[in-house]
Amino acid sequence: MMSLDRVSLNTLTGRVMGQLVLGEFQRRHLYDTSWKIGGAELVQRDGQFFLHITQTKLNPTPDEPTGFLGVDFGIVNLAVDSDGETYSGEDVKRIRERRFRHRQRLQKANTRRARWRLRKNARRETRFQRDVNHCISKKLVAKAKTERKALALEELSHIRKRTDHGCRRSQRRLRTSWAFRQLRSFVTYKAQQAGVLVIAVDPRNTSRTCAVCGHCEKVQQA
Repeated sequence: MMSLDRVSLNTLTGRVMGQLVLGEFQRRHLYDTSWKIGGAELVQRDGQFFLHITQTKLNPTPDEPTGFLGVDFGIVNLAVDSDGETYSGEDVKRIRERRFRHRQRLQKANTRRARWRLRKNARRETRFQRDVNHCISKKLVAKAKTERKALALEELSHIRKRTDHGCRRSQRRLRTSWAFRQLRSFVTYKAQQAGVLVIAVDPRNTSRTCAVCGHCEKVQQA
């Protein structure tokens, strides 16, 4: 029987055997018999080959919630729950601003080296966003699971259109440059795996509504 970390690939010159280099996370799930292996896609990037393997597993039945944990996606803090706990605020904002200014300088230079650097930085930014979104979603689901609460998430349909209305250009850039839809999808699938119920709520006035008494008011900034 062939080991799961070895694959047979059909090429134009015949079949070749490949050895997978697995991290701890990948190895644990690959050898977990509760996961069913599906298809696979071979991808080449920067002279290296990556095998994307899909696995499926039935989600557990969601626990009966004793309450709700609301989550508001925002600009200053990427996520704030209804208990007032914030997730990835100033540190992430500072990194995003620094990379935005760097991107502007490279775009202005518009040399071959600058364009190469832009492509490299874009991939780095994608990895950064994915890592931050994984960390935030993991914390939110763990908190909801511990407190036996359902997660109430903002409905992100037409988020760009809603953001453009009555919003400064700098705020629009901050709002639309982050992968909020990815963050929401990470929260959703992690919650399903953990047996946490997820519901979608209308995002209007979520940031202005008190989580305790339900009062909603638009406060004028001084």
